Amino acid sequence: MSVNSQIAKELIEAVGGESNISSVAHCATRLRIMVNDKEKINQEQVENIEKVKGAFYNSGQYQVIFGTGTVNKIFAEVVDQGVSESSRDEQKADVKKQGNLFQRIIRTFGDVFVPIIPVLVATGLFMGLRGLVMQETVLAFFGMAPEDISDNFLLFTEVLTDTAFVFLPALVAWSAFRVFGGSPVIGLVLGLMLVSPALPNAWAVAAGDAEPLMFFGVLPVLGYQGSVLPAFIAGLVGAKMEKWIRNKVPESLDLIVTPFLTLLIMISLALFVLGPVLHSVEEIILSATVAVLDWPLGIAGLLIGFSNQIIVITGVHHVFNMMEIGLLESLGFNPYNAIITASVAAQGGAALAVGLKTKSKKLKALALPSSLSAFLGITEPAIFGVNLRYGKPFIMGLIGGGVGGFFASIMNLQGTGMSITVIPGTLLYLNEQLFLYILVNLIAIGVAFSLTWVFGYSDLDKVKENK
Repeated sequence: MSVNSQIAKELIEAVGGESNISSVAHCATRLRIMVNDKEKINQEQVENIEKVKGAFYNSGQYQVIFGTGTVNKIFAEVVDQGVSESSRDEQKADVKKQGNLFQRIIRTFGDVFVPIIPVLVATGLFMGLRGLVMQETVLAFFGMAPEDISDNFLLFTEVLTDTAFVFLPALVAWSAFRVFGGSPVIGLVLGLMLVSPALPNAWAVAAGDAEPLMFFGVLPVLGYQGSVLPAFIAGLVGAKMEKWIRNKVPESLDLIVTPFLTLLIMISLALFVLGPVLHSVEEIILSATVAVLDWPLGIAGLLIGFSNQIIVITGVHHVFNMMEIGLLESLGFNPYNAIITASVAAQGGAALAVGLKTKSKKLKALALPSSLSAFLGITEPAIFGVNLRYGKPFIMGLIGGGVGGFFASIMNLQGTGMSITVIPGTLLYLNEQLFLYILVNLIAIGVAFSLTWVFGYSDLDKVKENK
């Protein structure tokens, strides 16, 4: 029997046997097990299995962290041993039935916004690279000056950096229709209608270069370039509307009537009712967010940097995706990213201290790769596999995150994108901020590492755990 096959066998036994497993799926780093009775899970036995970097029950799933690459092999072995396989979408459908109303709402936000984050990450990287190549010192290295850059090249860079945000409502409406059971292509077209060139451009109106269209003499109508909330709610309502219409229309007319009525009703509702109201709400939320981030003396960075990884544990951190998108669209930069980076880096620093200090080969083999994972922006192995298990390293990581976040706020760091942090996040600061960004990470890591080394961990903690 191979090592991975033995691990799969031990894991099935530790979670209560095959009869206690409803289905199994996996993501990039975790094996996600739907169990019939979570009380039958032997947590200690699971954590002592080779290659397991941590395990926890969350959002209706028992999630076992193996890491990139390894999880695919363990998943295959578990399925080979007779456990029922399910897709992530099928598991999501089961999970949605579990948890309280707030948890279900947050999961829904995540389901809508997570699929569009990769293109926004790419856009942020394009912005960072553009900032790098446009620096005078970089151009001088090639014997050039800013005025030597051709207009066509600048136009090309604008295509890379602006497209995702110009058509952001289309992406959001597409994803919302997909999540809420509508036809994604109808959501895509509805979102495109919200930014149609026939409507006055929202940015041009805001700059005073264009005037809204006036309907009925009192109702201003304009495009919703960069808006998130109107497209999200329009997608939600539109998907429900499409399903209702489809149930009422004869099958022979469905292909023609359903999309026609859905688009007609929804674009009217979006432009005349939902759009004006929700855009105002969106501006209030954004103004409140900016006001908090502008608190003096680095207070916002201290509080957010300290508390962020606590929020990650609860699984509701995806709700902040919409806020970051709004910051990028409205301000052109993201002051939230550097603060979050500090909180992520600090948990890696705490896990690194545990890995270097412990004499346990198993814990060392768990903690050191987990710290590297955190430095690459993924904190779950460090948090659930090491820091939370021993308690104090996690707290020291929170303190390091708070201190790093404080300096990020004081230094007014402004990322060009979102969703990548620590080492990969340097790509969002390829301008005059790069040194300060690295400094913030080193401060967060250094504080968490030092506190964990001195106060946060002793091998006596491991001895107590094993008693």
